[in-house]
Amino acid sequence: MIHHLANPARFQRLAEIVLPWCAGLTVVTLLAGLALALVGSPPDYQQGEAVRIMYVHVPAAWMAMFIYANMAAAAAVGLVWKHPLADLFAKAAAPIGAGFTALCLITGSLWGEPMWGTWWVWDARLTSVLILFFLYLGYIALVNAFDDASRGTAAGNILLLVGAVNIPIIKFSVDWWNTLHQPASISRLGAPTIDAAMLAPLLVMGVGFTLYFMTAVLIRLRSEILARKIRSARFLDS
Repeated sequence: MIHHLANPARFQRLAEIVLPWCAGLTVVTLLAGLALALVGSPPDYQQGEAVRIMYVHVPAAWMAMFIYANMAAAAAVGLVWKHPLADLFAKAAAPIGAGFTALCLITGSLWGEPMWGTWWVWDARLTSVLILFFLYLGYIALVNAFDDASRGTAAGNILLLVGAVNIPIIKFSVDWWNTLHQPASISRLGAPTIDAAMLAPLLVMGVGFTLYFMTAVLIRLRSEILARKIRSARFLDS
């Protein structure tokens, strides 16, 4: 399947079919998630209405790690199998991942100030997420720093693979170190420690953010393919 979609023209045809559905589901899911988060869910008995920041902050954190992990996988595919679309996917996904990471950091600060009494601490979880944001920015800068696009792509792929070690650090930092950040409330190894009335909108927002990423990355990936075709045409003309 991966090699089948390696053909840009074949991918463009599939994306043209999938994109409208992704966009429509994104709008519906995000509207439903926001309605559940802002109206349908109760305030927390300790945090009050401030807990509603969670419905944006937590899914944004999930997406920040999910997108980087997918970019690192694409970098490995690009380096090993020279997949034509793998490098373009990483390049298309990077600004979206950086945006989600910035949203995670901003909403975390807004949430932390009323809960912890401070906007920022050099906590293991917060610091590792900040490093993730810099990795995104570093990758974006690196792939555009060379006149030879292939050299920039190769350097960016190496950075993605090296930086992937930060993902488990983010995930398990609250377990490995004594941090100010609370432990995970949702774990595959145990039952969620969050009430169902809050878990439902949180998961719906997570699905909505994922659909938004799929929609945005398809749009950007199609643009990257077209831009590469234009560059190739100009090179042949010259």
